[in-house]
Amino acid sequence: MSFIKRVLSTLTGIILFCALCVIGLIIIGLIAGSTSSETVQVKPNSVLKLKLDFPIKDYAGKVEFKQYAFLNESRKDGLFNIIDAIDYAATDDKIKGISIDNNFVNAGMTQVKALRGALLKFKESGKFVVAYADVFSQKDYYLSSVADTIYINPAGMMEFKGLYSERLYFKDFQDKSGVKMEVVRLGKYKSAVEPFLSNEMSDNNREQISVYLNSLWKTVKQDISETRNVSVEKLNTIADSLLARTPKLAKSSGLVDKIAYHDEYMHGIKKAIGVEEKEELETVSILDYSNYAASKIKDASAKDRIAVIYAQGNIIYGEGDENSVGQGAMNKSLNEAREDEKVKAVVLRINSPGGSALASELIWREIELTKQVKPVIVSMGDLAASGGYYIASNANKIIAEPSTITGSIGVFGMLPNGKQLAENMGINAEQVVTNQNAVTYSFFEPLSEQQRGFIKEGIIDIYDLFSTRVADGRNLTREQVETIAQGRVWTGADAINIGLVDELGGLDLALKRAAEAAEIKKYRIDEYPVFEKDLDKMLREFGLVKAKETILEEELGTETYKLLKEIKTMSEKKGVQLLFPFSTEIK
Repeated sequence: MSFIKRVLSTLTGIILFCALCVIGLIIIGLIAGSTSSETVQVKPNSVLKLKLDFPIKDYAGKVEFKQYAFLNESRKDGLFNIIDAIDYAATDDKIKGISIDNNFVNAGMTQVKALRGALLKFKESGKFVVAYADVFSQKDYYLSSVADTIYINPAGMMEFKGLYSERLYFKDFQDKSGVKMEVVRLGKYKSAVEPFLSNEMSDNNREQISVYLNSLWKTVKQDISETRNVSVEKLNTIADSLLARTPKLAKSSGLVDKIAYHDEYMHGIKKAIGVEEKEELETVSILDYSNYAASKIKDASAKDRIAVIYAQGNIIYGEGDENSVGQGAMNKSLNEAREDEKVKAVVLRINSPGGSALASELIWREIELTKQVKPVIVSMGDLAASGGYYIASNANKIIAEPSTITGSIGVFGMLPNGKQLAENMGINAEQVVTNQNAVTYSFFEPLSEQQRGFIKEGIIDIYDLFSTRVADGRNLTREQVETIAQGRVWTGADAINIGLVDELGGLDLALKRAAEAAEIKKYRIDEYPVFEKDLDKMLREFGLVKAKETILEEELGTETYKLLKEIKTMSEKKGVQLLFPFSTEIK
């Protein structure tokens, strides 16, 4: 009896705890909801602090909770919210200039280029841009190189050495672990699965990575050369010999202007805007100012609209969320934009390495239906490769940044095989079948030649369909597509010369082309998708996933955890994949 009482009291405690959690969330939501309309008050003679050390996505996202509307969220910390804020700051009399202070920018190279463009445009207003760092990474310096004056700490350092990409290979790991990946691929450059087939990089893969990195580095050097008045040849010499590794070398090389401490940097800003040294400098963070600017730049008078639909993350079969592209959310967004009479054109902003072939085809179909009703313009971000290019291929016009990674027209299929692992553990799998091909795949058996043949047949069909989509969408022959396909990736700068994209530029150019195609001059922007959340489901899963991942990373170390996570991610992919062929981490 006492045991039952203890169980009941424990259950009561758990129920009470869950109820308090829900009530707490509701109270927090009410507080957040009541203050969400409030924005920062920008004071006169202020400086905008451009600190971008948080993960920057093209689209911050809109979230709706069906049962709890007060928890709905529309964030304004996406890439284009920040660019809009910088644009607005140029016209805001209260903002005197921009400070890039110990930035540690957490964005892709194409995103950084877009931010540089916004800062260059801001400088046309006559306002200043200054930058300071204790340590300049290459990406930080690339952004800061637009500044009128660049400071570095006397004890600081600068990284300016060129780019590299590192790929991990798992063939020996497979042999030792007993789990082998059964791979079928089409396209000699389709190297996403190469780490499971070899212990070293293939010549084809090395070639395409080298071409991509050199194209990207060329863009970076040209941009820095223009803003710092240092020749491209000299920048190469600086990188080759590490002639900017110390503050003195960085200054003598012409990459920075002043070696100074942070207080001296702040004094320089105060002097520039006429603030006494003992007075406090009024500043506003870019996150606060993005919300402030968003509330100011809404044009209620514009009746026509352009829908901007963001496809960011891996393409998966399913609903999708802020970090992945699913046909569920994408097709719902395209359908809403298509049927909304106020929406005159659609801009599809893609930042995706691809993924599920089936989901890519389903999204392609919805774009095709939309294109029959109103113009569809594609804007490419850091990545629009493989499945990301698949969904772009039938747009009326494709616009990419010079540093965009695109193409990768190829297909692969991959299945894990644990035959050796099972044998090592003393496990033997036996099958009983009613028909010859009832076992199409078993984790415990290697693929037979017949099974491999069936898989390859499906991959050939998808590759043929992919190539046809590209040929029809880009008005190319199949022969022309084949010469630029085979899974090879291209930068936007190269892709324009082979017919994969139409123009080089950012989202602003895509919007301009969409307005021209729709024959409208004044418009508002509607952003999609809106992601629906189930709070009850989230509460059931509360804290467990994050806690597990955190514990694993702490115990194994960051690099080991990343390695195992990559292997797990690759092994979990379902169906045929249209995926970017190598890691996009550039160092």
